[in-house]
Amino acid sequence: MTLGRAPRQTDLLRSTVDYCQDRVPADSIYGVLHRECFALFPDEMFADLFTDVGRRSVPPMIVAVVMVLQRIEGLSDREAVERFAFDARWKYAAGGLHFDYPGFVHTVLVDMRARLARSARPDRVFEAVLDVARQAGLVGRKRVLDSTPLYDAVATMDTITLIRSAIRGLLAAADAGQAARLRAVITSGDDYAGTAKPQIDWDDHDAREELIDSRARDGFAMLTLLNDHELGEGVDKAVRLLATVLGQDLADDGDGVFRIARKVAPDRIISTVDPEARHGHKTSARGFDGYKGHVAIDPDAEIITATEVTAGNSGDAEAAETLLTDILPSEAEAEAEAEAEAEAEAEAEAEAEAEAEAEAKDEDRAAVYGDAAYGAGELLERLDETDIHNGLKVQPPAVKGHFPKDRFDIDLDAQTVTCPAGHTAPIRARERHAGAASFGAACAACPLAAQCTTAKTGRTITVSAHEAALQAGRARQTDPAWRADYRATRPKVERKIAHLMRHRHGGRRARVRGLLKTAADFSLLAAAVNLARLGILGIARTATGWTTTTA
Repeated sequence: MTLGRAPRQTDLLRSTVDYCQDRVPADSIYGVLHRECFALFPDEMFADLFTDVGRRSVPPMIVAVVMVLQRIEGLSDREAVERFAFDARWKYAAGGLHFDYPGFVHTVLVDMRARLARSARPDRVFEAVLDVARQAGLVGRKRVLDSTPLYDAVATMDTITLIRSAIRGLLAAADAGQAARLRAVITSGDDYAGTAKPQIDWDDHDAREELIDSRARDGFAMLTLLNDHELGEGVDKAVRLLATVLGQDLADDGDGVFRIARKVAPDRIISTVDPEARHGHKTSARGFDGYKGHVAIDPDAEIITATEVTAGNSGDAEAAETLLTDILPSEAEAEAEAEAEAEAEAEAEAEAEAEAEAEAKDEDRAAVYGDAAYGAGELLERLDETDIHNGLKVQPPAVKGHFPKDRFDIDLDAQTVTCPAGHTAPIRARERHAGAASFGAACAACPLAAQCTTAKTGRTITVSAHEAALQAGRARQTDPAWRADYRATRPKVERKIAHLMRHRHGGRRARVRGLLKTAADFSLLAAAVNLARLGILGIARTATGWTTTTA
């Protein structure tokens, strides 16, 4: 398929321009796209997605405009192409096309997403919009981080459904000969043809156990049959999925019967239709199934500067490195900067000049803000080492009804911990922590023991490998100026997430399956929200580049 070209000249008698220009606000996303669509998403930007032979594609600029409007309005593919066909604002946004400009089938959107996913720049639409904001001087060096649940687009499966679905997937992936050999080892009598659960008396405990055991034996028999065999990619993937499903939910108590394990696997697959989705918790009382969408925004212009999607059970701090790529120097750059600073200090330039440079540097100093979910020791340490203003909140240590950890004096130089009663204990190495101080017998006769611990072995204080950074973070957030800055800055990301999530379909709930597809869709949503924000700020092109009228 070759690259199609969007028309730049339209029939004045049939154009949507005269009809829409006085009806569509200039600062709306439709108005921005109408004025700047050819500069934002030129057809040439997508040239690498097409070949030099074949029929012409729908002009990529028009498809990009439809994809952006689809995300901002939370529409399905079919709804989006229908809206383009009959809503004059959409044709106006695509360069002022005429009313009877032909539409296209919804599979064009599917095809474009697939082409982008296979390309070297899958997020180019988001990058193009962000680049406009950068050129207009809207993106500074402050970042606010946050995440939000993205509910998966599939149903969560229980154990028996997972096992049967994984077996059915293996049978479907195998060739005719392999499938026949696999079916030969089935002993349960299940043909695994349908998705419905077998008909049993679900109130009968023995019937339920027999069902689980028989389907588990079928699965293990199939895995045994294929063990040490050369497998194609599809079969190998199906085998790994079946092995994972069987291993995560089942246990053999020694009597030779497979039962549902009385535990939850830490990285449990919840659906064979979308094996990358996971159980997640936004709070201890609020769970969800699917993914987490992470964003970084510039708090001054409220522009999204980066997005990331991770499994629902991942921690927020795990995505911070990716979100902060544009302001966080690499380790090599940090080392080079440290060496340069050391040389500069050795040279000891004139005091007045040094003060001027320090003031200029402070004005341009990068800053990162985030709630306690980002207050991990490693990230705190990284920001402090690179001289980035640390606006990450650190969760205060608390033991219900007892002295919190910050009442203990932790001396990292002396490797000791002193309790509120004045007892001192050495920090000793622990397997799961950098160390721990156990007060043991000192607690038995301590008059403050009732306020400190109920453990028979006395109070134990664990010490993190990043304890110094955590202590510095807790001390920092006691400063009223720090708290005022945090309260004025961090909530802005909550409003931006509300803009992203305002539509349930395609906002809070993922429209596609799989981590990569969900990440690409989330990036496109961020591009649409950014473009709407640029409209409010009055983005426009001039002879010297992009600028804004209201920023």
